[in-house]
Amino acid sequence: MRKLCLKKNEDRRLRAGHLWIFANEVDVKQSPLTDFAPGEAATLCDWRGAPLGSVYVNPASLICARLHSRKPDVELDDALLAQRLESALALRQRLYPGPWYRLCHGEGDFLPGLVIDRYGDHLTVQVTTAGMEQRREALTAALHTLLHPTSILWANDLAARGLENLSREQQSEGQLPERLEVPENGCRFFAPCATGQKTGWFFDQRPNRAELARYAKDADVLDIFSYVGGFGVTAAAAGARSVTFMDASAQALAFAEENAKANAPGCEAQTLCGDAFDLLRQMRDEGRRFQAISLDPPAFIKRRKDAALGLAAYKQANDLAVQLLAPGGILASSSCSHHLETQSLRACLTQAAAKRKLHARILFAGGQGPDHPIHAAMPETAYLKCFIAQVGA
Repeated sequence: MRKLCLKKNEDRRLRAGHLWIFANEVDVKQSPLTDFAPGEAATLCDWRGAPLGSVYVNPASLICARLHSRKPDVELDDALLAQRLESALALRQRLYPGPWYRLCHGEGDFLPGLVIDRYGDHLTVQVTTAGMEQRREALTAALHTLLHPTSILWANDLAARGLENLSREQQSEGQLPERLEVPENGCRFFAPCATGQKTGWFFDQRPNRAELARYAKDADVLDIFSYVGGFGVTAAAAGARSVTFMDASAQALAFAEENAKANAPGCEAQTLCGDAFDLLRQMRDEGRRFQAISLDPPAFIKRRKDAALGLAAYKQANDLAVQLLAPGGILASSSCSHHLETQSLRACLTQAAAKRKLHARILFAGGQGPDHPIHAAMPETAYLKCFIAQVGA
């Protein structure tokens, strides 16, 4: 197996447990990146030649290599893929009574470049690296042996694949379901399969949706960036008086309305389609008020260089949400951008309250569910933040 050598002192982060190697950390005199084919296996070495583990390489990517073993000369082959997937499955089976969860969370499950969401007999798979793409045949075989799925959607329309020079064309195996059925927190949801957001459903917010529902009884609830209604429907099933779903997607709102009727037929449901910021300002000007609000926007900061503009958007969204709260109301403020630090989201919430001469007391601080395990040495894998606060005078 060929060696990939690091420059002097570039091994510290890797020895501390991180799995990514950046192109500017490689000693290209000892091991020219251009000599490697996309997805090629290599042994990673420090500047002295001491092995650090095994990687797969993509010379065209900023993250030019990813560790998959701490031992040298280990190929990410059929056996290792199957072993890692079996370990991931065993963890989920301890956590959940049924097969609805994120089965594989990339680096959190020691399978860099691979995300798998399981919906009963259907799998939605995201492969984001050339190294994992090269092993797709072995991956497919392992999934069929382990889970016997009736259908697989290869959800390839991802910006990350473009960064690795991979095709972004969707592919599938078997007869895809027209829509996904997801039991969660005592509710049963439907979501689009091939035309939905990301992998079709956001399992990561499962514990935070349950937590907000504790405050929903007899409340008027606003679900901002609702998608198919995860937060709002869970609140409706917990006894909310009314739920207003807000999203830019008419398809998502149709699912949200259907999910609300199926899980809480006695709860009044309304949908608002359009730009969230415009709709929030309109509702503020109309004097609308809600006892509970979920604010769960898409990642406003997708790249580090967008941090300033993204932070401004988070501040604005939290400010508008606070203005729509009834006195003593509950706000669940979330961010799925790993470029936004936890303390920054907390500041967005508390500053929005202070601006209105109100106090915010945090009742709950959450993150992604345990089917999205965080790699202890990689803060990049801890992306989801959620604060639930009561706001009042």
